[in-house]
Amino acid sequence: MSQTKQTVTSIEQLETLYTQVNPNSLAKESPVILAEYRTLIEASPFVALATVGPSGMDCSPRGDRPQAVHVVDETTLHLPDRRGNNRMDSLRNIVEDGRVALLWLTPGITECMRVNGRAVLRCDDAVRELYPMQNKLPATVIEVTVESVYFQCARAVKRAELWNPDVQVSRDSLPSPGEIMAAITDGEFDGQTYDNELEDRQAETLY
Repeated sequence: MSQTKQTVTSIEQLETLYTQVNPNSLAKESPVILAEYRTLIEASPFVALATVGPSGMDCSPRGDRPQAVHVVDETTLHLPDRRGNNRMDSLRNIVEDGRVALLWLTPGITECMRVNGRAVLRCDDAVRELYPMQNKLPATVIEVTVESVYFQCARAVKRAELWNPDVQVSRDSLPSPGEIMAAITDGEFDGQTYDNELEDRQAETLY
């Protein structure tokens, strides 16, 4: 028997489906980067950057060692934009809108850090030269002015068992990048050659 699809259509309806907010989840939010939050941000080599603009939304992974994002002061972050595919979806959104959200993952740590704020792209040499990597400078540096910062509790990472080596997915069990490209192009793309050269190509173009 088919059931009628039900959707939430108002905030009032939404609030009836959940219990009251835990006051601790509100108390942990800060308008500035506390010393403890700075330590957590600087320990993480990976961040997801979410943006929005006239053409739509984007969420892209960013990573660097030893840290993905640099804390400049209690309200300012720098995210060097390393070499990529030059789609520039996130960067276009930042130029046109500026609203950003960041979420950090730290290997072995179950809490996540989160920041909401506004961003601009810095292209002046004085800032770019702060973040060399393998003798190469980022084309731009994403400068985020923080509006709110807080940590996310560990439930999601624990439910996912994200850092549990016993449940890691075998790469061979999933479609490879070349196989995906071949499928999208109905076999016109040489996926096998793409996969064979992928590791070396990525190593040569990492920065």
